[in-house]
Amino acid sequence: NVNVRLNTAVSYDQMKEEGDDANKVDKWIVATGVTPRDPKIPGMDHPNVLSYIDVLKHDKPVGERVAIIGAGGIGFDVAEFLLHHEGTDRTHKDVSVSHFWEEWGVDPAQAHRGGLTAPDTHPTRPRRQIHLMQRKKGKVGAGLGRTTGWIHRATLKMGDVDMINGASYDRIDENGNLHYTRDGKQHVLEVDNIVLCAGQVPYRELNDRAAGSELSQKVYTIGGAYEAGELDAKRAIDMGTRLALRIHEEGVVPGKHKFQSPKSSEESLFQFIRKLM
Repeated sequence: NVNVRLNTAVSYDQMKEEGDDANKVDKWIVATGVTPRDPKIPGMDHPNVLSYIDVLKHDKPVGERVAIIGAGGIGFDVAEFLLHHEGTDRTHKDVSVSHFWEEWGVDPAQAHRGGLTAPDTHPTRPRRQIHLMQRKKGKVGAGLGRTTGWIHRATLKMGDVDMINGASYDRIDENGNLHYTRDGKQHVLEVDNIVLCAGQVPYRELNDRAAGSELSQKVYTIGGAYEAGELDAKRAIDMGTRLALRIHEEGVVPGKHKFQSPKSSEESLFQFIRKLM
């Protein structure tokens, strides 16, 4: 039987207590995920500065002029969310199939070659003026998924999102404006809000409390809590599944609980080609 407890925050003291109980827990698998990384920008304690969790989870109000710091997957998701979000989430009843066809140039009647027409690149006026920024000098969004990255880039382009690369964040002033340097020149972005999407770090509070204690050999951390860099659901699920299949083995202890299948010849070839691109 699986005992499911919802809306339950687990503490180290609770883990320790349940380990001493008659029906004690022999092993803990901690999959607490990630927490936003602190970009350490002077002035980021200004009330106009929000994290992506403030925006997506806590529904904090966001103004019409927005600077998003960080152009990874989360930065792109937040930018797309803010383009048309007006305080309430859309449901399936708010989505028009015909509008989608017009926006992406799909001809359902097949009257044009390939079933494609010229897309309407500005189907609706963007709700906000958005600046999407990254420290790297390369292409904004270069690290997005190969199969869906082009969709995200195209959507933001249609929303007139200003993409800024090679930015060094200097400070946030008393008015909540962002000062940054690019190509040796200083700039000031006058915005209503700054949203921090500068990556994540592992959320390891339980793991760190357990280290060096009587629980140290009972706590197995997986997923984003184990390694946050370039995290994806596939890797996290794979790690959890492989651990579940082998956690009963005597040699599987915390610190030696990450397993992966041998590289196939196809994967090795793919990685080699990718290095050449």
